[in-house]
Amino acid sequence: MKILVTGGLGYIGSHVVVDLIQDKHEVAIIDNLSNSNVSVLDRIESLTGVKPTFDKIDLKHKNEVKDFFKQHYDIEGIIHFAALKSVSESVSKPIKYYQNNVIGTINLLEFMPKGIPLIFSSSCTVYGNSKIQPITEEISFGIASSPYGHTKQICEQIIEAEYNIQPYFKGISLRYFNPIGAHPGGLIGENPKNIPENILPYLTQVVNGEREILTVFGDDYPTADGSCIRDYIHIMDLSNAHCRAINFLHETKSNKFLEAINIGTGHGVSVFNLITLFEETIGKKVRFKIGERRPGDVVIAYADTKKAKKILNWKSKYTLSDALYSAWNWEINKK
Repeated sequence: MKILVTGGLGYIGSHVVVDLIQDKHEVAIIDNLSNSNVSVLDRIESLTGVKPTFDKIDLKHKNEVKDFFKQHYDIEGIIHFAALKSVSESVSKPIKYYQNNVIGTINLLEFMPKGIPLIFSSSCTVYGNSKIQPITEEISFGIASSPYGHTKQICEQIIEAEYNIQPYFKGISLRYFNPIGAHPGGLIGENPKNIPENILPYLTQVVNGEREILTVFGDDYPTADGSCIRDYIHIMDLSNAHCRAINFLHETKSNKFLEAINIGTGHGVSVFNLITLFEETIGKKVRFKIGERRPGDVVIAYADTKKAKKILNWKSKYTLSDALYSAWNWEINKK
């Protein structure tokens, strides 16, 4: 297939692009470069031998999206990553997140070819602060703890509304948990332009001397060690899930299909345990301090992954140590 990847130069998007190319798909990328770099194109080419087409487009701009699909009318599938993703920034700048994430998705749905497979990059944040663990897809949306999480809820609801009125619509919302790690080739990984919002790139930058100290946001949560618990999934497992999902939709005989599927390991790990395992895996100490709780953070979130196994025949295969080692390898080799 010829597959469009929105946000394809970002952390998750770039890994999926590599997997798609290696799976013999043709890939087109659009990205507004707000939190990515065009140099990732060369890194993708180094890993695959293929340089995908790239258009700098902001999905908020309707005419840019409309013109893109006029020129690329042969797109046969879409994986939609393009979105702002910082929980804490969304709390302080909610309008920015609603404008970018929701309007961008609306414009994509309006102008994309009808009936082609659509994979939407969703998030476990749609469940809110769920008291039920592990989290299953049957759990209703909770009260979103951040505007970021609310934008994912809204986008899923908009996609469902389109599904309900379109005669042909095939889509999957992948609700994933906490992606970490990097490609084993060491050429692509998580490399935010600004101060990292996610724990692992900040942690590796502290150990590598780029930053002074890691802040653990809260040690008074109702968990065994007082820190938040998350389901950390290797980026390569997450990338593989996207490829499985787009191939599944392409091959299914049904004209209409829409499901939400959790993507995680099914195991919860506390922040303190993550730090300890990193130290054991890499053999280096992590300087950290305890800070105040961060607005928007949930206490515990880890996935029930039975549905991913049943529908996509997918389950995670990399260990947490694998992910931590790959993140460190990326940190010390990135340029």
